[in-house]
Amino acid sequence: MRSRFAIKINAILEQHFPERRVFLKSDNDTRFIRLRPGTQLVAFAGSALLVAWSIIATAVILMDSIGSGNFREQAKRDQRTYQARLNDLSSQRDSRAAEAIAAQERFNVALKQISIMQSELLNSETHRRELETGIDVIQNTLRQTMHDREEARTQLTELKGSLQDGGSGVVRTASNAAPLDFLSEALARTAKERDQVVVDAQEALLEADRMTQEIALMRDQNDAIFRQLEEAMSVSVAPLDKMFRNAGMPTDRILETVRRGYSGQGGPLAPLSFTTRGEEPSADTLRANRLLNQMDRLNLYRIAAQKAPFANPVKDAFRFTSKFGFRRDPKTGGRRMHSGVDFAAGNGTPLYATADGVVTHSGWQSGYGRLVKIQHEFGIETRYAHMSKLRVKVGQRVSRGQRIGDMGASGRVTGVHLHYEVRVGGKAVNPMIYIKAANDVF
Repeated sequence: MRSRFAIKINAILEQHFPERRVFLKSDNDTRFIRLRPGTQLVAFAGSALLVAWSIIATAVILMDSIGSGNFREQAKRDQRTYQARLNDLSSQRDSRAAEAIAAQERFNVALKQISIMQSELLNSETHRRELETGIDVIQNTLRQTMHDREEARTQLTELKGSLQDGGSGVVRTASNAAPLDFLSEALARTAKERDQVVVDAQEALLEADRMTQEIALMRDQNDAIFRQLEEAMSVSVAPLDKMFRNAGMPTDRILETVRRGYSGQGGPLAPLSFTTRGEEPSADTLRANRLLNQMDRLNLYRIAAQKAPFANPVKDAFRFTSKFGFRRDPKTGGRRMHSGVDFAAGNGTPLYATADGVVTHSGWQSGYGRLVKIQHEFGIETRYAHMSKLRVKVGQRVSRGQRIGDMGASGRVTGVHLHYEVRVGGKAVNPMIYIKAANDVF
């Protein structure tokens, strides 16, 4: 059975691949090689497979070359787009920096104007009080003069009545001539004094009118000074209040904390106010006290802003490489929470503290690499990770803008960058809230 099947297969193969002989001739002998149908089939199949493999390999290489060219072009396009975006971000950063410098200059000019206006306001208030005192003295003198004039008129009337009575019933003699002369001189002197009193009274009235006009003019000047001070306070305080609110910080509680905890010269910080010396406060006094309260609020904002991280930890050229929030983990590829923002720059780029505080950690920590932690006021903590060099020690007090280390690639990283965190009450918050809030003011 098997031989018949083999014979049939061999017959079919001989139809397509008949037996062939290849002769090999030499000088002394002639030999041949018999190529059976099965051998020819194997050789043909091998040749066909080789040709097919060559075609497929050539097609794969060609497609890969085409795909690689498209990928390189796409990569170049992406690189150009990314570079344009980086240039745009750099220009925006420079523009923000210029605006911050201009805002700081305007803020300093406003503070100087406020100081000058405050001095002028105090001087005008003192001068106004002196004028009011002078008016009181003039009015008292005028009342006394009017009283003396009325007494002189009364005496003159009595003297006239006495003369009339004496002329009707008494004959003038040499003995009473002297009293009459004395009375005449007294009457003349009284009339002269009366005229002088009238002149003094008129001059006092004119002086009172002049001083009233001066007081009105001073009040107008004071009102203009008040308006300028109120506008300056509004321009200065409103951006700071907005900055704290944008950062999610309760302004009233923070200002109360600053006022309660301030330990500078003179004891705890207390609001300034004009004294009324027990009198009912005037409208100007109330207005001045409101301005002083605003100036006190501005001073508290200045102290609080220095203690909160309203600054950028990198001052050299940089680019943002990762934002706050959930992202794809560059190591594992999974989705993971990123509790800060990343700044990429050259290795060794200086890093600076973003607010006054105390260093609570300066060393290696798993994942963070070389890490610096700074504790600030209001329960705020900042972290600076992946450094190449640490420049502060635990327990050291640092100020805003003080260099604390150099940018590096220590810890769990894929390249040189700074991982910057802001934590409030131990909970990570978006640091860009503070950085953007500061860019809008400083």
